Amino acid sequence: MAVTIRLEEEKDYRIVEEITREAFWNLYVPGAFEHYIAHNIRKHADFIPELSFVIELDDKIIGSILYTRAKVVAEDGTEYPVISFGPVSILPEYHRQGFGRMLIEHSINEAKKQGFNAIILGGYPYHYQPYGFIGSKKYNISMPDGKFYTGIMALPLYEGALAGISGSIHFSESMYPDEAKMEDFDKTFPSKEKKVQASHQEFEKAATEIDNNLYD
Repeated sequence: MAVTIRLEEEKDYRIVEEITREAFWNLYVPGAFEHYIAHNIRKHADFIPELSFVIELDDKIIGSILYTRAKVVAEDGTEYPVISFGPVSILPEYHRQGFGRMLIEHSINEAKKQGFNAIILGGYPYHYQPYGFIGSKKYNISMPDGKFYTGIMALPLYEGALAGISGSIHFSESMYPDEAKMEDFDKTFPSKEKKVQASHQEFEKAATEIDNNLYD
């Protein structure tokens, strides 16, 4: 079994979108929108191609990770650049086999080597705490509504990277696709049944959970 992680190339785009659709289908909402986000990201100025990777098993792509630029905006309007990643996708038949971890760890190490300062993202804490992510509340970085959520986490890539930085996190506009265009885009893929699942309620609850933790 040969595992390779390499930079995503243009020839991989559709394959990655197909994998992303399979990975997220009916997971958080009926259907999925992450494959359109992947499509959207690459056309946006915030896309970071030098941090966007695919993972191959015996020369077959089975997953990917995409990075975008984001920013923390302070109360006085000062903008501090950071980066974010997602979607992270692994074909369902390869879940829970360590491939996602390999992909995330590889990309974080590359981000450090390339001199990026910090990663801020949204997701389930249990997914990302093993990599060192912690609630962004620790750094006084909220969402634009001024609230701190457990699902918004930060990882400084070197000591003191977020020192003196506070405000609200603003993710790339490419992460918020036009739903009408998304529906049209999805029609270019094979038809799949949309289902309502218990995981949808879990996701809604997690996405609105306020971070009441006390940080040093």
